[in-house]
Amino acid sequence: MKNSGFLVINKPAGSTSHQVVAQARRILGERRIGHTGTLDPMATGVLVLAVGKATRLIAFLDEEKKLYRARLVLGLSTDTQDLTGQVISTQPETEISREKLVAALNLFTGAQEQTPPMYSAVKVNGEPLYKLARAGKEINRAKRKITIYRLEAAEPLQPVYGFKEGPVLLIECSRGTYVRTLCHDLGAHLGVGGCMGDLVRLASGPFHLADALSLEELAQVVNAGKLNEHLIPPAAALSHLPLVRLDEANAERIRHGGRLFTQDLRVMPSPEACRDQGLVRAVDATGSLLAVLKYQKASPGFWQPVRVLL
Repeated sequence: MKNSGFLVINKPAGSTSHQVVAQARRILGERRIGHTGTLDPMATGVLVLAVGKATRLIAFLDEEKKLYRARLVLGLSTDTQDLTGQVISTQPETEISREKLVAALNLFTGAQEQTPPMYSAVKVNGEPLYKLARAGKEINRAKRKITIYRLEAAEPLQPVYGFKEGPVLLIECSRGTYVRTLCHDLGAHLGVGGCMGDLVRLASGPFHLADALSLEELAQVVNAGKLNEHLIPPAAALSHLPLVRLDEANAERIRHGGRLFTQDLRVMPSPEACRDQGLVRAVDATGSLLAVLKYQKASPGFWQPVRVLL
């Protein structure tokens, strides 16, 4: 298969991200497939897959911001911080007013630190935390800096929430944020405990659920010979990077790892493409991505390839 690009998959509940990749490999008949960021098995929604040569571009994507829809469950705490875990505390007398909830959501909006959960893939001394958690161990974890850009109710709030009740939330956050930990921390702050119910990733950077295919739909698309209609070209996926257009002579130089000087271009790119140490996407005469380049501010200035797609 010669297709290359990015696919947005609507991950089914109960499947790991690795299992989705394995199924996509079988459907597409392509070994070079990888995901750009995991989703918990219970979660659904946007899972971005890189296909073919695009696997070499994952590090250059702009998926810093994520958008989720999650249900907050009040009065219940679990070891996994979601409903799949073992219950460790309950508060049957839970009674949280709309006003208290709104105040808590406002408090948890913005830059902050978060402790990764034990049931996570974060590694400490080379060992994933979830393996230690399954062995009944809990260790100190370093806090991570995260940002919650938006934290609000996705539906009108009730006057009061009781035991095992809670609102559906919209959460826009930075990469590396654990939504289930956010729900756990919200419950702890409210004094009744809390965990996460269902979770849907609505967007990861420029990739949105509205553009996603289920695995069943992916199989149908492949059988119909229409995969290219759903593959996001590398040049489009990296649209956050300034653009440099190459003629054939310059393209050949880049293919061989050569430098590209500003005077070599017939048309100068935008000033943003000439920021020292800044990355740009270089496309050939057909508009296809040929390479990611880094600008070196010198006299004269030049771009050096950091990733070439051959």
